[in-house]
Amino acid sequence: MFLRQGLRSVGSSLARQSIKHKQALPMAAQQVRHLNLHEYQSKGLMAKHDVRVQKGDTADSTEEAFAVAQRIKNEGANDLILKAQILAGGRGKGHFDTGFKGGVKIVTTPEEVRDNASQMFGNWLVTNQTGPEGQQVNRVLIHEGVDFDKEFYFAILLDRDHNGPVMVGSPMGGMDIEAVAEDHPEAIFTMPIDIDEGLTDESGLAMAKNLGFEGKEAIIDAKEQMQKMYQMFLKTDALQLEINPLIQTRATDADPSGKVYCVDAKLEFDTNAMFRQQDIFDQRDVSMDDPREIEAEKHQLNYIGLDGNIGCMVNGAGLAMATMDIIKLHGGTPANFLDVGGGATAETVEEAFKILTADPKVKALLVNIFGGIMKCDIIAEGVVEAAKKVGLKMPLIVRLEGTNVERGKQILAESGLDIVSADDLDDAAKKAVLAL
Repeated sequence: MFLRQGLRSVGSSLARQSIKHKQALPMAAQQVRHLNLHEYQSKGLMAKHDVRVQKGDTADSTEEAFAVAQRIKNEGANDLILKAQILAGGRGKGHFDTGFKGGVKIVTTPEEVRDNASQMFGNWLVTNQTGPEGQQVNRVLIHEGVDFDKEFYFAILLDRDHNGPVMVGSPMGGMDIEAVAEDHPEAIFTMPIDIDEGLTDESGLAMAKNLGFEGKEAIIDAKEQMQKMYQMFLKTDALQLEINPLIQTRATDADPSGKVYCVDAKLEFDTNAMFRQQDIFDQRDVSMDDPREIEAEKHQLNYIGLDGNIGCMVNGAGLAMATMDIIKLHGGTPANFLDVGGGATAETVEEAFKILTADPKVKALLVNIFGGIMKCDIIAEGVVEAAKKVGLKMPLIVRLEGTNVERGKQILAESGLDIVSADDLDDAAKKAVLAL
């Protein structure tokens, strides 16, 4: 599902998933949580803005899926498309924990929709963007099929290198766009959008031709669809709109030029705009989120789970990244990114401990705090109190630096708890790795 660091990694859904599913350490920007919508939610929003999508509806049971499929079939659809709804790409090539293959099915009868949906509901779909645990399917989308010969990639996103919105397109749609960017960079077209002029006819037509739309009417239709998407992008405070694939329907006697459809859709929104877009943010599906992240949000903590076994509690995103880097340097693997912020209190430290110790993979805790706004002695008191309340059984390594650091170390030493004090970050990382 998104491009944040320029256009070197097209399709930033994978970049964002990499932090949550442990392919890379998080960047400071990842501390901000953005809203991602399901495909059915994205398409519903696009339809409201007059962007062309297929007719369809969702279901959360096999019986409802059958009823939706019957209705669409009765309305004249030839093919029926069944899609598992999770917040990750690569669904068609994915597999379920039961062994069932594919989260996207193209069928012809409502009975086939029902039978395939029964294999999806309640099971975990694993794709190249979910990590090995996958995501549970609780809802499916059923929509009409459309006949087409070519698939294209199209996205609008905010890009720092261009200081504003850009269009990204490729004639090689319907496939892993990151692989296209790596293997065929010449097939990726990037066009900045002037924030004052908007997506002009000239630039829209140029992108449509770059993608490979054929026929004057289809090229104009593609341009108009792109302009409608850009208007929606602005009005909804979107960070990225990604369509893969964007297609041109096969020509028929009734429609010799074909129509442009958004067959798939992924939208991401800026959390800072929640006060303007509350109706969109109300659609957030928290069942797709890590429950530890949800719990952390309740206490104004920034938490992202990783795959390692050393829990990290720090104050400040930069310090978090440095801590994780040094743990890796000494042969360990961080279990999380947990930033208690500059105004950490004894209460937030306690909640952080609860979240960290609830992870069965965590075998040691490393607390790395710089006492600036919050003094080291206050933090030390919070650490001691939290360790006692949660009944901490695993090794606890604490490195404090800053205001009242000596008093903080004294509190730790006199706590009666088995707390390992570290002199500096390097020392703390070594001790955390050795404690496993």
